[in-house]
Amino acid sequence: MKITFYGIVQGVGFRPAAYRVAKQLGLNGFVQNNGSNVEVHIDGDPDVFISRLRQELPSLARIDRSEIEDAEEELEPFRIAESSDGRRVSLIPVDNAICDACLRDFHDPGDHRYRYPFANCTECGARFTVIKDVPFDRARTAMDEFPMCGDCLSEYSSPDDRRFHAQTISSPRCGPRYSLYDRTGTPIRSMDPFETFARKIESGMVGVLKGWGGMHIVGSFESAKRLRKIYRRGEKPYAVMMRDIETARKFAAIDPEEERLLTSPQRPIVLIRKREEVKEALSDVSPGLRNIGIMLPYSGAHHLLFEHLYEDGVIMTSANPPGEPMIIDNLRAFELRLDCYLLHNRKIIHRCDDSVIRVNGGQRAFLRRSRGFVPTPIPLNHSSSVIAVGAQWDVTGSISRNGELFLTQYIGETDKYPTLQFLESAIRHLQRLLGVEKIEAIAADRHPRYSTKIVAKKLAEECGCEMVETQHYHAHAASLMIDRGLSETGIFLTWDGTGYGDDGSSWGGETLDADFSRYSRVASLRKIPLLGGDRAALDIRRIVAAMKLMLNREIDGLSDWEIEVFSKMLPRSSRTSSMGRVLDALSCTLGVCCKRSYEGEPAIKLESLLETGKPTHRFDVRTESAEGLEVIDTLDLFDQLFELNLDGEAERADIARSFVESLVNEAGRIACDIALKRGHSYIGFCGGVSYNGVITEILRDCVEDRNLAFYTHNAIPSGDGGISAGQNAIVGRKVAGKG
Repeated sequence: MKITFYGIVQGVGFRPAAYRVAKQLGLNGFVQNNGSNVEVHIDGDPDVFISRLRQELPSLARIDRSEIEDAEEELEPFRIAESSDGRRVSLIPVDNAICDACLRDFHDPGDHRYRYPFANCTECGARFTVIKDVPFDRARTAMDEFPMCGDCLSEYSSPDDRRFHAQTISSPRCGPRYSLYDRTGTPIRSMDPFETFARKIESGMVGVLKGWGGMHIVGSFESAKRLRKIYRRGEKPYAVMMRDIETARKFAAIDPEEERLLTSPQRPIVLIRKREEVKEALSDVSPGLRNIGIMLPYSGAHHLLFEHLYEDGVIMTSANPPGEPMIIDNLRAFELRLDCYLLHNRKIIHRCDDSVIRVNGGQRAFLRRSRGFVPTPIPLNHSSSVIAVGAQWDVTGSISRNGELFLTQYIGETDKYPTLQFLESAIRHLQRLLGVEKIEAIAADRHPRYSTKIVAKKLAEECGCEMVETQHYHAHAASLMIDRGLSETGIFLTWDGTGYGDDGSSWGGETLDADFSRYSRVASLRKIPLLGGDRAALDIRRIVAAMKLMLNREIDGLSDWEIEVFSKMLPRSSRTSSMGRVLDALSCTLGVCCKRSYEGEPAIKLESLLETGKPTHRFDVRTESAEGLEVIDTLDLFDQLFELNLDGEAERADIARSFVESLVNEAGRIACDIALKRGHSYIGFCGGVSYNGVITEILRDCVEDRNLAFYTHNAIPSGDGGISAGQNAIVGRKVAGKG
C-alpha cells in the first residue's frame, strides 16, 4: 500500500515518526520525501498505520490530508529512503524556538552540546531561514557546509534518538561557531566570546548579534539614547528581550493570551503594557508609550548570552541601515560601525525579521507576520496561481497555490532600492520552494508611483501574464475577508494613513460596501488639506495650521512669515480623507506629538492618552450626504476642539477620548445603518488605524449593540502588511472567472 501525506511533513521529524510507527507495527516498506509531500509504502493496514502515526506526530508536523493507493511491490524491512524531487506541493517548515529537551542538553555539563548555541532537533531550530530548496535535506540547507561528526551521525542514524534524521543538527565538533570582532572587523581573542560580548554590552557598548535569519543590535536599556543618535531613529520604540517569562512579568502586566504568545514556539515580539514602577527605567526604550515590545530567548545563542548577562533584559532590535533590509552578511555588518560584533559562520539563506503581535480585546493582531509564522499557508478563495506585490510601506508579497495563500516574510518600505530587491528575491525564493511554475497574473496597487509596480511589471513580463491593479481599500477589505473566512458582502471601515483613491486623491477614512469582486464607497471623512503634501505627514503642525486657516482661527507656534507662506499654499494643497491624519492632527492639537519620527508616531502616542481619558465632553458630529456618500465633517469637529481649554494632562485625556468616541461612534452608526438597510450581517474593521485598541473597542461596542457581527484581523496584518493578501484574493478570483 502507498500512503501519500500532505501538510507540514518536511523538516519536522515526520519521516522518523513514520519509521518508528512502522517498526512498532512490524511492517516492511519505506518512507520517502519526494519534494512535494511524504510517501509511505507499507505491507499492512493503512488505516491502522495512519491512526497510530497521528498519535505519534511530532509537535511541528501537521497532516492536512492523506491518500491511499494500492501498490504491488516487494518490500524489505522498513527504512527511510533517500529523498527524490516531486511536484513541490508540501508546506515549508517555519523556524521554531529551541525546545525544552534541547535546552536540557544545553544546560547539562555532561552533554556534548553543553552551551552550544546551535543546539536543535527535529522539534526545533531554524528551518525557513536555512532552506535553499526542497525536499528538506541537509544538502539543500545552509548546513551543507558542515559535515556531521561521528556523534551527530550516530544520533542521526538511531531510530530511538529524537535527532533521528534531523537534517540541521550539529555540535561544537562539526557545526557553525561564533567569533567576536571589534568595530573595525578585527577578531577579538577570547576564551568565551559570549562572556566577553556580555561584558561589553553591560559596560555601555552597543553590539551586533547574528542569529538564524538576520542580525540584532544589542544594547543595555541605558544605551537607548546613544543608539537613537547613531541611527537618527527619533523616538521610535525598541524591542527588548527578557531573560524569561518571570522577568518579563516584572516589567509588564502580562495577560494569559500575551503570555501564551510570548512562550509559544514562534516567540514573537508582543506589545504589552508597562508596569507603572518600571516606566522610568524604560522611558528611553519606548518614549511616550504605555506599551513595550517584549520577546523571550528563542535560540541557544540567546540563552547563552543571558547566561553571562547580569542584566535581566536588553534592547534587541533589527540590525539594518535606515530604510533598508536587515543585514545578513558578516562583512556588511561592519558598515554599521558599532562597538563589537558576535557573528557566526553559517550563511543566512533567507532573512526573516521578528514577528510583532499585540492583543486587542483578547484577540491576536499581527503588526508584522514574519519569523515563526512564515510561510504557513492561509486558506484562500480561489485556486489560481497569482503573485501579489503589496503596496509601498510595511510590504509583504504573496503567492497563491492550490487554494492556499503564502505570504512572504516582512519586507519593509520599498522606497529604497535594496528593499525593493529584497521583495523580488523573497517572492522568487518562495515561488521556487512552492514549485509554482506557471503564474496566471500579477497583482499590484493602483497607485501610479508605488515602486512595487516595478517588480510587478518585471514579473508579469517574465511570466507572460497580465499585471492587474487593485484599489487599495478594496484590497484591505478582501484581506480581512480571507483572514476571517468571510464570503458574503459586508460593510468595511478601512482606515489608515494614506492610500490612492479612485479620484486620484489621498484616501484613508473610507467605508466600503464590498466583497471579493466589487466595492462601492458609501461613507468617508471630509477632506483636510496637507500643506506641502507628504511633508505635512511629518510635520503635523501644517495640518493643524491648514484647518485653522480654513476656519479663520488664530494660529499659535508659527511665525508671521510661515503663516503667510501657508496661506498662499492652502488653495493649491492636496487634500486627504485619511483617519490617520485626523488622529495625527488631534495628537498635535493636544500637545502630544507634532513631529513624526517614525510611521504612525503621533497617533500611536495619542492612544496612550486615550487609554487614560473619559468621554466627559460633548462633540456634535455633523454629516453631509451627497450622491450616495455619507461624509463626516471632521473640520467642524476640530472647530469645536479649538474652542476648548486644553490645559492639564487629565483634561487633555478626557477631551481626546470625547473627540474620538464622538467621531468613531458616528462612523460606526453610519456603517451599521447601511449594513442593516442592505441586509448585510457584519461590519469589518481594517487598515492601520485598527491596531488602536481604544478605537477598536469603541467600534466593537457600537456594532454589537446593533446585533451585527464585528470582525478584525487575526492571522494577517491589518495594515499594509496584509495588502498583498487582499490583492491576491481579488485578482485570483478574476483569473478564475469569479470576479
